[in-house]
Amino acid sequence: MIIANTILREFRVTEKAANLAANLNQYTFEVNPRSNRKEVARAVEKVFNVSVTNVNILNRKPKAKTDRSRGGRPGTKGGRKLAIVSLKEGDKIELV
Repeated sequence: MIIANTILREFRVTEKAANLAANLNQYTFEVNPRSNRKEVARAVEKVFNVSVTNVNILNRKPKAKTDRSRGGRPGTKGGRKLAIVSLKEGDKIELV
């Protein structure tokens, strides 16, 4: 059983994401790193009541950083997993 709240973390609001949504009917979400394409598609269909045609997954690598509070020792920021979801023609996700 899929719990949609654990798969979809947040909707990405960037210039590129807004352009994809307006022109290509594709929406960008940050998702759980353990989720796969099928789980993301089912979660979007369940939460927003739309038909998903395609899901592209991007795994962003963690960025290197130095931590001043630990004496300048190197560390990393957390990586992200993004999903670009394409919807069926005529479907739309209203995000306010």
